[in-house]
Amino acid sequence: MDDSQKSVLLIIGGGIAAYKTLELIRLLSKLGIGCRCILTRAAEEFVTPLSVASLSGNKVYTDLFSLTDEAEMGHIQLSRSADLVVVAPATADLMSKMAVGMASDLATTALLATDKPVMIAPAMNVRMWQHPATQRNLQTLINDGVRVVGPDDGDMACGEFGPGRLSEPEHIAKSINDFFESDSAKPLRGRKVLVTAGPTHEPIDPVRYIANRSSGKQGYAIADALAELGADVTLISGPTRLDASQNVTLRAVESAQEMLVACEETLPVDAAVFAAAVADWRVNNEASQKIKKQAGALPDLSLTENPDILATISGSVSNRPALVVGFAAETENIVENGKAKLDKKGCDWIVANDVSASTGTFGGEENQVFLLKGASTESWPKQTKQGVARTLGAHISDFFQSKST
Repeated sequence: MDDSQKSVLLIIGGGIAAYKTLELIRLLSKLGIGCRCILTRAAEEFVTPLSVASLSGNKVYTDLFSLTDEAEMGHIQLSRSADLVVVAPATADLMSKMAVGMASDLATTALLATDKPVMIAPAMNVRMWQHPATQRNLQTLINDGVRVVGPDDGDMACGEFGPGRLSEPEHIAKSINDFFESDSAKPLRGRKVLVTAGPTHEPIDPVRYIANRSSGKQGYAIADALAELGADVTLISGPTRLDASQNVTLRAVESAQEMLVACEETLPVDAAVFAAAVADWRVNNEASQKIKKQAGALPDLSLTENPDILATISGSVSNRPALVVGFAAETENIVENGKAKLDKKGCDWIVANDVSASTGTFGGEENQVFLLKGASTESWPKQTKQGVARTLGAHISDFFQSKST
């Protein structure tokens, strides 16, 4: 599943209506929404893991104690790998376990461990639905913030008629899509965010320059992730081979000095994420013409320090963003050097990562980082750069939500 794609963790409960989830998965795919699935043991009596996997295009998870699953994607990571958790059909048994916080199998453990929004589509016999215990559980779940779709009135497999029928897949799919289009899925709507990305090129002469190995992929992924969360994103990028998303405003620059000017012109913003690998030095005596190679003679290159963009914006008195996030690309002592940079630059957070040659981070598709906030250190699992971007986006969203409350 593409980490930049909106995704659902679908928990399929053990009811006769489980067969409708196959059509739901197909509809979500048409909407461009990815889907990972958990089958309860009872659900396997109605739909097979093979049919679910074939439609979703992803591995189906069933067993909490599978060592293979834990090695590939543990239940904690699985519970937080999607943007929305959907339980369909949500049986009376599943609803009661959710209401009291049970964690007796993979499905209920994932539900208890998730930090993502939850939506349920109940389905059960009309008498079970109307029972006071089910209605108490339903109210508990609503009070906990769980979204509810249905149930509908209709004929039951048991021969009775009334409320308790699983909503049609089209209705559930529309509710999921509406969630992604709603303000609740856009927690950064109305926020302005600045992101820097890529290397800077510091000219030696008209054809040569000093640069580094940054591809810009992590910064571009962060800009996309924040835009998906509703932010108005300005991406200030050094030279890369990447295409910016239509959801962000791109300002292309070349040198560190140009990047600083662009950053200052973009202020004020609510948050700034400095993911660019800015060159520390530039040539003090840039040649106006190409320096000719002369046998036995080396050019006299005098270097001078580039402006410290992160420290400059962090120390801004009038236009400092409410949240300033820096990156520390290190080859050794990752956390220690990251903490030193956090103290020195005056920013709020540092994302520290290992960019030594053996990691393949520069130019690669994956990254493993530490998020440093004051005295706290969070170690994130190795994941795609889009995954890192979305995790950082969630932290930034939480920061502003906590400020607003």
